[in-house]
Amino acid sequence: MRTNIRKSGDVNILDLKGKITIGEGDVLLRKHIKELLDKGEKNILVNMANVDYMDSSGVGELIASFTTVARSGGKMKLLNLSPKIKDILQITQLMSVFDIYDDEDEAVKSFS
Repeated sequence: MRTNIRKSGDVNILDLKGKITIGEGDVLLRKHIKELLDKGEKNILVNMANVDYMDSSGVGELIASFTTVARSGGKMKLLNLSPKIKDILQITQLMSVFDIYDDEDEAVKSFS
């Protein structure tokens, strides 16, 4: 998995590309979330437009990251889920846990 972090106002957008799987994407996701929180960044938007696969470890890491951000007083939201990823979150009944957006501007505005 590859990542890029960019800012829009006070929102950090974490662009993910590739697979979120055990030993690959899950570790990188955790690392970036921790780095952002360590810098005091509390608003995190995870852009998953280019995530083509996620296994159970990836799902677990999304939940762990969401919980870590919330416990730090922040917000983590998801952007641009592919149909496959939406299906996974629906099957695991996690769609209602996350705030999910298809439009980046709308997602960024939702943090204020």
